[in-house]
Amino acid sequence: MSASVPNARSTLHLPQGEWTTVLDCLCAHFPSIDRATWLDRFERGRVLGADGQPLAATHPYQVALKIHYFREVPNEKPIPFEEQVLHLDEHLLVADKPHFLPVMPAGEYVNETLLARLTKRLGNPDLVPIHRIDRLTAGLVLFSTNPESRGRYQALFRERKIDKRYEAICPALPDLDFPRQERLHMVDGEPFFLMKKGDGEPNSETRIEVLERRGELWRYALYPVTGRKHQLRLQMATLGAGICNDPFYPELIERGRRDQDDYSQPLQLLARALSFSDPLTGIERHFESARQLSW
Repeated sequence: MSASVPNARSTLHLPQGEWTTVLDCLCAHFPSIDRATWLDRFERGRVLGADGQPLAATHPYQVALKIHYFREVPNEKPIPFEEQVLHLDEHLLVADKPHFLPVMPAGEYVNETLLARLTKRLGNPDLVPIHRIDRLTAGLVLFSTNPESRGRYQALFRERKIDKRYEAICPALPDLDFPRQERLHMVDGEPFFLMKKGDGEPNSETRIEVLERRGELWRYALYPVTGRKHQLRLQMATLGAGICNDPFYPELIERGRRDQDDYSQPLQLLARALSFSDPLTGIERHFESARQLSW
């Protein structure tokens, strides 16, 4: 069994049911995790009450009882790419994330995440990402290192006071004028992890420029005004220029291939730069990724 990391802790309010113990409820709520695994977690103090103290497997079930549990993935596959720390001070950390590495624990990834790696490296359990980028996207991620100042930096994203620049390599669009503002109404797609174009007022916006032309492929600069899930990937695909090596857009590849990362074919999308006025000092901050996309 792989080790847990502090930031892999999840919270659950127990649902309505007729169970006798918390253990019974968890076994029913998570049918993919067998009873022996849950018993092992209880014995190792990996299921906690609202007060943070370990619960016994015999703890009585109670509807809406708040518990914490630590997600664990057996035989977690290592991701063979390293992140870089570009900046670290008492309030902020700026990391340059490689392709394929998730920011946060999810699904089959617990220890092989940017957050877990940095928490272990720095020994700082208060590390929290202020924003996220997709697992398949490379580039800059901003972390708060201090709970006392965290809200000030989170407000930069909420109030759109931070400039974000992405780069992408996509098919050429010679029939369109650039620069352009691309607005799209985005809705949940099918399967659940996809987004799609819907009817209605636009709820996403990106400014798009062309940085370089190389025959049938161009390198674009993307400046998202909003920050919706898969916004850049869907908008470029909707224009007819899906980002190179995107397994989701414009067409979802078959399950078997999708579940096996091809490290030789990374998504050609990079969170290149972040710029903002520091809310604590007023100093103008600018950070750039050192990574390069591949033609």
